Amino acid sequence: MNTAKLVGILLIAAGVIGLVYGSFSYTKETEAVKLGPLELTVKEKETVNVPVWAGIGAIVVGAALLVMGGKKG
Repeated sequence: MNTAKLVGILLIAAGVIGLVYGSFSYTKETEAVKLGPLELTVKEKETVNVPVWAGIGAIVVGAALLVMGGKKG
């Protein structure tokens, strides 16, 4: 399996996951106050929405790589 086909499969998988879930969350830790040896940190939960067009685009590009990736020359 060559690199183009592998990237195509990964793009299709990422596109499907993006369409199914629609968004993902992560926790960001920031330093709020530092006063001598005392440090206060704040954990913020961030949510990132994945646009539908990005999921569909990833699937289309991945499919194109699968079809074109097998052709030589």
